[in-house]
Amino acid sequence: MAENTMNEKERFLDDIEDRIRTIGVLTSGGDAPGMNAAIRAVVRTALARGLKVRGIRRGYHGLLREEIIDMSARDVSDTIQRGGTILQTARCKSMRTEEGQQKAAAICKKYGIDGLVVIGGDGSFAGAQKLANLGVNTVGIPGTIDLDIACTDYTIGFDTAVNTAMEAIDKVRDTSTSHERCSIIEVMGRDAGYLALWCGIANGAECILMPEEHDFDEAAIVADIMENKKRGKKNYIIINAEGIGDSINMAKRIEEATGIETRATILGHMQRGGSPTCKDRVYASIMGAMAVDLLCQGKTNRVVGYKNGEYVDFDIEEALAMKKAIPQYQYDIAKTLAL
Repeated sequence: MAENTMNEKERFLDDIEDRIRTIGVLTSGGDAPGMNAAIRAVVRTALARGLKVRGIRRGYHGLLREEIIDMSARDVSDTIQRGGTILQTARCKSMRTEEGQQKAAAICKKYGIDGLVVIGGDGSFAGAQKLANLGVNTVGIPGTIDLDIACTDYTIGFDTAVNTAMEAIDKVRDTSTSHERCSIIEVMGRDAGYLALWCGIANGAECILMPEEHDFDEAAIVADIMENKKRGKKNYIIINAEGIGDSINMAKRIEEATGIETRATILGHMQRGGSPTCKDRVYASIMGAMAVDLLCQGKTNRVVGYKNGEYVDFDIEEALAMKKAIPQYQYDIAKTLAL
C-alpha cells in the first residue's frame, strides 16, 4: 500500500515536472494593498512545489525590457504587511500590439518561464490571455481597489482602500460639522462606483454620486441641502465617485445656489497606499497559492476569483466578457438611510 502511494506521488511530481518548472510573477496596472501578500504566496507555494520562481519588475513593461530576477523565500520575507508592490508596476501600451505580445511570449520562453501569474485588473488579464494564446501558461489574480472585475466578488486592495477612505471621510465630517459646511468628497474607482457606494453607506453620507447613476439632479441635491439646513443639520456630505468627477466646480455651484460654505476634498492616491487589512492579506495569500496550484494542474488562461463564499477560477475570455453592475438593492438602502 505504501509502495503504491509512493509511486502515485512520484508520478504526480513527474507529471508536474513535464508541465511546468519555472513560474514567473508580475504586477500590472494600478497598485493595490495586498499585492505583496499575493506575490509572497506565489513565491513560497511554487518553491514548496519544487519549482523555480522569477519575479518580473514593472509589469509587462518590465517583461519586454527583460527586468527579470530569481526569487527566493527570503526575498518575500517581511513583505505581507507592506502596501504597494515590491515588484513595482507600470502600464504598457506595447502589450496591446501583436508585436509586443509575441516579444513578451518569446522572452518568457527565453527565461524558461513555463507559467506566469499576472496580478492586476481587466487590462492585465487581456495581456495574459494573449500570452496564453501564444503558448505561455497564464493565471490571473484580480488586484484592483476598484472592485470592477465582473467574475469576482472580491478584488485585492478594495477592503484596504475603502477603509482608508472611510476613515478620511470621518475626519472631514468632523471639521465640516464644526464649520456647518457642505463637503463633497471624491473617492477613486475609475468608472465604477463601488468605493463611493460603500463609503456612502459606511460614513452615513447624505448623497452618493456614481457613474452607474450618472443622471443625477443637481437641483434636487441643492433642495435637499436646504431642507436639511432647515431641520438643523450641521453638515451635508456628498460622496462623489471618480467617474463623475468635477468636484471642485460642483462645490462652487452648490455654494452659489445655497449660500452654504461648500468644500471639495479629493482623496486621490492615498487610497492605494497603506498596510493591507487582514482580509486583503488572507484573501490575496489564498489566491496566490491557488494560482500556482492551477498552473501545476496544467491549467492555463484562467482567472482566480472569489464567488459566493468560494475561491473559484474562470476562463479569462469568459471572465472578460462578464458584466458587473452596482447592486440596486444596496443603492436603494443607501438612499433610504440618508433620509
